[in-house]
Amino acid sequence: MLESPPHSYQQLFGGKLAPQPIKLILASTSPRRKELLGLGGWNFKILPADVDETPFSGESPQDYVVRLAGEKARAVGSQAQNHELIIAADTIVADGSKILGKPVDAQDAFKVLQSLRGRAHQVYTAAAVYQPGSNKLLTDLAHTEVPMRAYTDAEIDAYIATGDPFDKAGSYAIQHPGFRPVDQLSGCYANVVGLPLCHLERLLRQFGIYPINDIPTACQASLQYTCTEFINIQNSPVPAARAAQHKMQAGAEGDL
Repeated sequence: MLESPPHSYQQLFGGKLAPQPIKLILASTSPRRKELLGLGGWNFKILPADVDETPFSGESPQDYVVRLAGEKARAVGSQAQNHELIIAADTIVADGSKILGKPVDAQDAFKVLQSLRGRAHQVYTAAAVYQPGSNKLLTDLAHTEVPMRAYTDAEIDAYIATGDPFDKAGSYAIQHPGFRPVDQLSGCYANVVGLPLCHLERLLRQFGIYPINDIPTACQASLQYTCTEFINIQNSPVPAARAAQHKMQAGAEGDL
């Protein structure tokens, strides 16, 4: 059973139970993340994060994306009030242990899309929630296997000509209406778009924050996708190892 909110949204956001209103900050200028976060019915403001996104030597895709989401949240935390909550996310496309960044040019985009077609690769999004006042940082990691259809070289050329691949990790957007590169996705679609809402919801519950709208219903309606993952995600706690790891990191950094 999902736990029920102990208090109303009005109480949590500035009512008698909170001497200071809790405010949410999205550490991203991504239109898609803004749109997805808005589905929960929360009020939030945007403060973009500026961090070095260079991977560490030997860093796995999973460790890299979780680290980056946490660093983004902490970076914006320095501009926030103690009672505010910063939401940050980072999304990467990976082919096994290889992180696929944004293409440097049309030739690079063509090469990447050729290498991905007709088989599956991985998309990871890490969500992070940070409260400066308590120095509490929690992260959650979403993983989706993404099977690509057997599109043709001509389709790749036509897609590249739209200019869409050049600011996309992995050289594609799953939601592009013309290219539609993905074949029969069965995992979390919102993860591939850039903000896995059910993972974020269970993080926010750890801070006593609940959505106004039903997240799975709103997400599926917006993305026009039937999700089979949300029940397991919502009914599972934040992975203990990850929560413990970031609690330890927060304590160590607080001593600096």
